[in-house]
Amino acid sequence: MVLPNKLIGVAVIWDETGKILIDKRRSRGTNASLWEFPGGKKEADETIEDCIKREVLEELGIEVAVEKHLITIEYNYSEIRVTLHVYHCRYLRGIPKAIECDEFRWVILDEIDGFTFPEANEQIITALKKISI
Repeated sequence: MVLPNKLIGVAVIWDETGKILIDKRRSRGTNASLWEFPGGKKEADETIEDCIKREVLEELGIEVAVEKHLITIEYNYSEIRVTLHVYHCRYLRGIPKAIECDEFRWVILDEIDGFTFPEANEQIITALKKISI
């Protein structure tokens, strides 16, 4: 069986102090109440970079600059395949708000293991740890 594939733009948002913004998914739906890096589904008429900017604005109400590509991950859930295009992003402006998530936090990389992420996100965390060594 061929699974439907969703292209997802994912933001690893850094502030000027080196903290990363993560958000907690809503308490219903896929991966409910797990922490994640902000992002979402790419629409047909947009680039991954534009998708990331739009999704971050919709989820958290802030603007980011999409910078260097970190990793691309292909992951199969039972009913869907996702391709995560993950980029480093720089926080530009706005005050984060929990618009499309239950909460958010600025964390340092050393704290990230204290949060439960969807399985597909573990490769992102591993990639971040490799570059920070």
